[in-house]
Amino acid sequence: MPQKPSPGHCRTLYFASAASFTRKSSEEFPAPLSIADLFVRLEQSYPGIRDKVLASSLLTINLQYVDVEEEDGSENASSTMIKAGDE
Repeated sequence: MPQKPSPGHCRTLYFASAASFTRKSSEEFPAPLSIADLFVRLEQSYPGIRDKVLASSLLTINLQYVDVEEEDGSENASSTMIKAGDE
C-alpha cells in the first residue's frame, strides 16, 4: 500500500485505462484543488485524457464515489474540493 501523500498534497491513483494513458499508477498534486482544476491539470499533462479517459471514468475521494455531473446536468466538479492528504 502506498504511503500517504506528501504534506500539502493529494494523491491521484490511476487504474485501468487511466493507468495505461498516463503510464503511472499514481501522482501527487498540490492541494486543495477542485475536481475541475484536477481535470485541467491532467489535460495539460496528458493531452486527450479528458475525452479518452475521464469522460467515462468514475471518481472517488478517499474511497467515496463522487458525482462529477449532477442529475440536472450541472457540474459538481467546480464545488467539490480535494484536500491535502486525500486519495
